[in-house]
Parts: sequence; C-alpha cells; structure tokens
Amino acid sequence: MKLARAALSSRRGRILLGLLAAWLAWQAWLVLHAPSKVAGGFPERQRVNALITLPFVPERFHILIFQRFGRVSGTDGNSVEVRNIDKNQLNAIARYYWVSRIEPLQPGG
Repeated sequence: MKLARAALSSRRGRILLGLLAAWLAWQAWLVLHAPSKVAGGFPERQRVNALITLPFVPERFHILIFQRFGRVSGTDGNSVEVRNIDKNQLNAIARYYWVSRIEPLQPGG
C-alpha cells in the first residue's frame, strides 16, 4: 500500500500508472475486437486455410509474422494466403491491429 501511495504522490508515478492503464486498455480492446475480424464459415477441422486482409500492401515483416502461424502461399493486393493454420490461432492473428479481416480461403484460391 505504501508503494501505491508513493507512486500516486509523485508526478512520475502518476505518469507511469497512466501509461500502464492506457496499455492495459489497448490490450483489452485488441482482445475484445479480434473475434469480430474473423469471418464465419471456416470448416470444422482443426487446421484451416485463411485469407488475411490488411488495410495496405503487406511487406516482408507481415509475411514473416504470418509464417509463425502457418504456411504463406502467396499474396494478392492487400491479402495474404496462409495455409495450415491451427483454427485456435485465428484470434491471435486477428489481435494484430493491422489485420482488417480473416476469411476462409476458397478452394482453388
């Protein structure tokens, strides 16, 4: 309790607590908003193929991030095709603020 009182009584402490609160709010928003980015219609199986849409043309950095989740098979404009993703990881991908939408990859796509 003394530590909290000391933090609130100093300017640096209030700034740090404010930054911590802002960071926690940002993380909460990402967690709550992620499911709305994932479209329905994914098959019932555990490994799925997805088309991940960004608001801009993906760069190497984004491709490398998506490779952590599955096999990147190509790009088309602002979209990245990622195959063999664990279905449980779709929300983790959607948590990235620069992901606009995640949809099932159509067969032949």
